[in-house]
Amino acid sequence: MGVREHQKKRRRERIFRAAMELFRTRGFHGTTATDIAKAAHVSRGTFFNYFPYKEAVLLDYGSLLLAGLREEVRKRLAGGEDPLALLRLIFARLSEATRQEKDLLLPLLYELLNPDPLRAKAAFEALPLGDLLAEVLKPLREKGLVRQDMSLERMGRTLADLYFLSALRWAAYTPHRDLDQEIERSLRIGLEGILVRP
Repeated sequence: MGVREHQKKRRRERIFRAAMELFRTRGFHGTTATDIAKAAHVSRGTFFNYFPYKEAVLLDYGSLLLAGLREEVRKRLAGGEDPLALLRLIFARLSEATRQEKDLLLPLLYELLNPDPLRAKAAFEALPLGDLLAEVLKPLREKGLVRQDMSLERMGRTLADLYFLSALRWAAYTPHRDLDQEIERSLRIGLEGILVRP
């Protein structure tokens, strides 16, 4: 990485950190792009050079969350852990993150449903949960425990959609409910359609 690229990377990280700090102290909706630029010591135009809209900062945040989870899950899979237990672990970790950062994850999840197709696609690509779930389903397919008539990609994305929609519904409409139970029920329903019945 050259000096210029290194400077750009550091500037992007500084903007990201400033934005996340403001989102957590003032709230996502109470923070403007101007606030973020000022806190990061850059111009408003520079902020938009790195993040074309405020929600794009949250896409980086979600991507980082999933990257950490993916690394842990891959290690556990390589160590021989039961894939079904890992699916439950993934959903439990996502549930915990959703509860802890509800005010950040709600606008992040809305990005998946953004009517602007470019923004929705950016959110989909930043949050490859379906790909991670497909990786976990692969050893189950190899053992004949998962349906053969659907691709792993489709099954992984369907399970991811169950999480995204359950978390969105909880955060937006039913925060009084037990999110862990809501997520577990969604996973159970999804797995009933994916696993091979004995």
